[in-house]
Amino acid sequence: MAKKKTQAPKTKNWDSLWNEYSSLLKKWAQNLETLQKTSSDVQAKYNEVMLKAANESSEKTLKEFHKNWQKAMNDAALEAFKQFDKNWQNITSESGMEQLKAYGELMDSFAKTWQKMWQK
Repeated sequence: MAKKKTQAPKTKNWDSLWNEYSSLLKKWAQNLETLQKTSSDVQAKYNEVMLKAANESSEKTLKEFHKNWQKAMNDAALEAFKQFDKNWQNITSESGMEQLKAYGELMDSFAKTWQKMWQK
């Protein structure tokens, strides 16, 4: 009589994969929280600076400040998106994500095959 194989290795692999996914999700949530807090801080500081500038500066100085502020914000936003893209690529290239992508591709292939079988 053949012995039944135990499911422990598959369960361990699943647990490891799930823990890795959970860890990445926590990192993402922390990064999002940091981004939201930083955005709020930037807006508050901008309001403070604009109030001070409006009360103490000439119109020419205000225009110059506004122009420089817009350029700085555009540069910062571009850099933030570049960093997000780099972080996203790092996250998706980690081994757990590779396994998850492979699983997704497998499920996609299965769904296509399933559809072909039942269209007839």
